[in-house]
Amino acid sequence: MTAGERCAVEAAAAQGGPVRPAGIDGIDGLDALFDPRSVAVVGASARPEKWGYWLAAGALEGRSRRAVHLVNRRGGALHGVPFLPDLDALPSAPEHIVVAVPAPQVEPVVAEGLAAGARCFTVITSGGSSAEVERALAARVTSAGARLLGPNCMGVVDTTTALRLSWGEFPAGAVGLVSQSGNLALEIGRLLARAGQGFSRFVSLGNQRDIDAADALDALIAHPPTRVVAAYVEDFRDGRRLARTLAAAHAAGKPVLLLTVGRSAASGRAAASHTGALVSARATVEAVCRDAGALLLDTAGQLVDTALCLLSAPQPRSTAVAARPSAGLRVAVVGDSGGQGALAADALAARGLTVPELSEGTARAVAAELPVGASCGNPVDLAGAGEADLGSYARVVRALLSGGDADAVVLTGYFGDYAAANPAQAAQECEVARQLAVAARESGCRLVVHTMARGTPALAELRAHAVPVYERIEEAAGALAGAAGLRAPAAVAERASAPPAPGSPLRDGGYASVRALLASYQLAFPAAQFTGPDADEVVAAGRQVGYPLVLKAMGLAHKTEAGGVALGIGDEVELRAAFTRMRARTGADRFAVEAMVSPPHAVELIVGVRRDPAFGPVVMVGIGGTTAELLADTAVALAPLPVEQARALLLSLRHAPLLTGWRGAPPVDLDAAAAAVCAVARAGADRPELSELEVNPLLVHPGGVVALDAHGVLS
Repeated sequence: MTAGERCAVEAAAAQGGPVRPAGIDGIDGLDALFDPRSVAVVGASARPEKWGYWLAAGALEGRSRRAVHLVNRRGGALHGVPFLPDLDALPSAPEHIVVAVPAPQVEPVVAEGLAAGARCFTVITSGGSSAEVERALAARVTSAGARLLGPNCMGVVDTTTALRLSWGEFPAGAVGLVSQSGNLALEIGRLLARAGQGFSRFVSLGNQRDIDAADALDALIAHPPTRVVAAYVEDFRDGRRLARTLAAAHAAGKPVLLLTVGRSAASGRAAASHTGALVSARATVEAVCRDAGALLLDTAGQLVDTALCLLSAPQPRSTAVAARPSAGLRVAVVGDSGGQGALAADALAARGLTVPELSEGTARAVAAELPVGASCGNPVDLAGAGEADLGSYARVVRALLSGGDADAVVLTGYFGDYAAANPAQAAQECEVARQLAVAARESGCRLVVHTMARGTPALAELRAHAVPVYERIEEAAGALAGAAGLRAPAAVAERASAPPAPGSPLRDGGYASVRALLASYQLAFPAAQFTGPDADEVVAAGRQVGYPLVLKAMGLAHKTEAGGVALGIGDEVELRAAFTRMRARTGADRFAVEAMVSPPHAVELIVGVRRDPAFGPVVMVGIGGTTAELLADTAVALAPLPVEQARALLLSLRHAPLLTGWRGAPPVDLDAAAAAVCAVARAGADRPELSELEVNPLLVHPGGVVALDAHGVLS
């Protein structure tokens, strides 16, 4: 290692991460990961119970495309290929080295590989290495212009380049997967295989000392054979960068389906403010996915179901259909059972999809294929037409797909199982399956099939033509809703990026300091005076502020519950009495004497900013006051944010009708409310010394906005 390289390694280790030379960023340098000209497996084995066996056997499958070298210092052979004692014995330098040796041997193998000119290392080895050692290893690799996957990873697979450097089965297909869990990847692979699909690429992230989730996702976005991107991520590292990657995927037409953990756990931190209790890590990831056009799911099954629906990939008939939000997606249902059709309609509606009435023209076209008296509404009941003529399935579905009343059709019931009872119908049922697929392709609408059958030739025919097939109607409905939701993510204006406002760091998070900070961002507060624990000083402050007024004890996280707030004080006598009671109850040493503000038709909001370890400042807005945590009606976004997005957050609340005029009340000033949200978000983003910043309540009313209380939590 040169002196310059050694300095880079030491600096990177001190800072907690690798150093990348110019040109080693994003997807640069990952060609050697996915399609190397040569591979060396160090730690190869001839014993199937060893990882080295599966890595070596997988590598040998790609010998028609690249040179493959197997290294084991004890010798041996696999499939007629001899094991070489070390990397120095290779006839040429390997481009990609897979390291599956005990932890103490990893660093010498990497050093030997760098000296030989290797460009990429996949380190399978886990255990025994500290984070500091792993960071130093990554810094050494990247400072030499190479890349590192892992350590502690399951490997990498690219079915489009005959690269299989992992354990397990990875069927070929169009789904690219990035995962921090190896077993979860295997589960997803098996579910895809059962549905006739598979992977284009798989990347096991391991400890992400160099190649991280964003790097791997960038590579999948740029990979033409990858049509759907899936990811399981626990550690988001640089969340802002990952958010940009998700947005880039949507812009490139590559839907991203994300799994993560934390759905059942709280934020895991003490509730020093309402914001700390209301903004969980899960809520932040949900907001990032919403704004970037990705879809956050809960299980591997949901991910696969949605991927299959997305891979049906119809071309919308118009931009109006393409831009239709999931709640407005129109679905027609047809089946050979009235009960199954009705349940399907309920399942779709429960997931926010629309099951509309059919137009007169479509209803007529459907009726022409059905027995007299059959239901031609939506859902459509074939009423035995399928038993009389299997072709009626294709004709009715075609009428629904082309009628203009629906953007998708769900076929539910018995289709796919006729040949099981009567093998003589097998050829005809397969032909009808082909006709269904053609009708979907020509219409540009999605066709989704729910069937009680399993593993029949007709279902195989549907899957071969990219028509998704589901065994349970809730799977079909969920997949269709997920795919529809990805078609039109919320449009977000470019995030504000003004430099932080100048100013000295806050010395405390009390009301007086935070109020002054927010006032500098043009947030309005009532007139106020701050005093010590002296009754005469409090009364003098009351004369300056004017009555009626509010008395508050400072330094309390939840003032109302602690008896630290007295409202509507009308004169000096009331003020002295309120001060005496409050001083005795709270023991506070500082007080705020503030003008009483109570505009008519006002609504209390809460606006907070929490600094997330991965995503940085996150703004939350919701219904506020003392019921903020009880109602838990909140919306979240990365901060800072543009006013258009702040307005959209306000209108997304369940209680938004209170803001727009409820039961004859005038609407509040939404523009002023959105501007106030932006001001708090900007202040929180500008002040890294604040782990939390909160305004509660923020009083919004027809005439404007006023903040009635605020505090911060210093990091």
